[in-house]
Amino acid sequence: MKDHLRYYCIVFIFLFISVPAEFLFSQNSTLYVAVNGSDTTGNGSESNPWATMQHAIDNAAPGNTILLKPGQYTDVTRLNRHFNPGITIRSEIPYQARLRANETVIKSFGGSGFSIEGFDISHGSTNPSALIIQIGDSNAFDIHFRNNILHNSFNNDILKINNGSHDITVIGNIFYNQQGSDEHIDINSVRNVEVYDNVFFNDFEGSGRTNNNDTSSFIVIKDSNGNSDGVLGSENITVARNVFLNYQGSTATGFIFVGEDGTSNFEAINVLIENNLMIGNSTNRMKTPLGVHGSKDVTFRNNTVTGNLVAQTFAIRVLQLGSNMPSDNVFLYNNIWSDPTGTMGISGPGDNTQDFSDTPPGELDFFEIDNNLYWNGGQSIPVDQNETVNFTDDANSFTGDPLLGSQGGIILPIWNQGAGNFADGSETIRDVFENLINLYGIPGQGSPAINNADSSNSPGEDIFGNLRMGNSPDIGAVEINGQLEEPENEDEEMHDGSGNDDDDSETPESPVNNPEEETAEETPTPEEDDEGSENPAQNPGPNTEDKSEGCTIAASGNSNTNLPVFLLLVFFIYFRNLQRKSKNSI
Repeated sequence: MKDHLRYYCIVFIFLFISVPAEFLFSQNSTLYVAVNGSDTTGNGSESNPWATMQHAIDNAAPGNTILLKPGQYTDVTRLNRHFNPGITIRSEIPYQARLRANETVIKSFGGSGFSIEGFDISHGSTNPSALIIQIGDSNAFDIHFRNNILHNSFNNDILKINNGSHDITVIGNIFYNQQGSDEHIDINSVRNVEVYDNVFFNDFEGSGRTNNNDTSSFIVIKDSNGNSDGVLGSENITVARNVFLNYQGSTATGFIFVGEDGTSNFEAINVLIENNLMIGNSTNRMKTPLGVHGSKDVTFRNNTVTGNLVAQTFAIRVLQLGSNMPSDNVFLYNNIWSDPTGTMGISGPGDNTQDFSDTPPGELDFFEIDNNLYWNGGQSIPVDQNETVNFTDDANSFTGDPLLGSQGGIILPIWNQGAGNFADGSETIRDVFENLINLYGIPGQGSPAINNADSSNSPGEDIFGNLRMGNSPDIGAVEINGQLEEPENEDEEMHDGSGNDDDDSETPESPVNNPEEETAEETPTPEEDDEGSENPAQNPGPNTEDKSEGCTIAASGNSNTNLPVFLLLVFFIYFRNLQRKSKNSI
């Protein structure tokens, strides 16, 4: 019997020491960071917090939550570890932890399992290095941004997702004021990116800045660097349930552009743009709200474009740039295009030519336009037989006033840190989002949008996340009689949907951008090289099919983490039984 006990003790000890320490300790624990904390003497507890988010990440275990106390943090954070289950990093009080740096505030050139939530994130000066956030390597994946205020870049994009990164979600944030000829979000040579429930606008004057009318699209989806990072054309990109307003950019871009750089490959493949509200309240001229250049399999459905949109083209632009191939398979279903002023496609003073689309012959191989609603303030919808796409190609079109809210008196929702609310009085981003839709996106009773959508080409829910009505859903972003869908769990709350020049982007070791477009700013710093950033072409990273299903939000636990406790319990009971049997045999 003693030999048996010795044998089982050895097995028990072997199993115990072979279990990773993070499964035995710190599971689902909360770590704290505060501006008056210390990375040297702190231990991450609430009473003795650390000083930086980076130190907390370096000492976290899978499943941890890191809470940042209110205050301003000026360190740079690198999402440079892989967590499974993922960790959540959150402002303890929404928007009261302010992340500022004079360079890229958050960056990842190889890390996974992060959910960044509830922060106020901006550049820390008016002369920083490029970008506020960059996720830029094929080994960077499963990273999620939720409920953050992302604003006031003073150099390049607010958020760049590029160089082969994949499985990234951007959910429920507010974006405003990028810098120069760049974007709110640059989605560039990546796979499986979802952008949901966000608010996009610009208000330079409201932020004490000068409006130079030179910024680019709010969102661009493209591929600047060919196959050098293992991705040829951004693929499986969803932009859904967002609100866009107050364009203040150049006359060459718009709200969403799919393709931009004129490359010979398809710049984007399998792109879904649905349930978005686009408000034309600005006097700044844009090219068009929606653009497609050298891309394929792009679907626009149940979007609402409304207002006195000062645009050269009111609906869509599809053409070739540079070496682009013709776009292919562009679909437009169940959208509302409404200009209550009767000036659809007039781009400003001196322009009396109305224009619905800019689609030159030969530059679009195949398209479908069906079951959309058009309104030009009682004036005729413009038709140009020299364009490939006209509203007359829509065999099941509806023409009439969608009875949307008047846009007079729009309050731009700039964040007021001192007051702790947005300029419209909202205290949360979700409140801003819902207020804008309720004021400007809901068709009135008797609207031709109601019950007239083609159900076979409608999403299952609307911009609020409400279920659409069976065989007779509504045209546009809002379902009038929709019922709120109750998700089975938090991860299912966001459904599984399938920028400009990169001259200033910060890249991993061995830049993968077009050499002709590179500048000195693209060269990584020695510090980044020391931290192990890699050339995506040499290290393509894990296959997305090998990881968990979809782009789920970072989980807080894993059923396998209970295994060590279970083993301890089993062996304890077994030893007790052996002891009892041993005593009984004496």
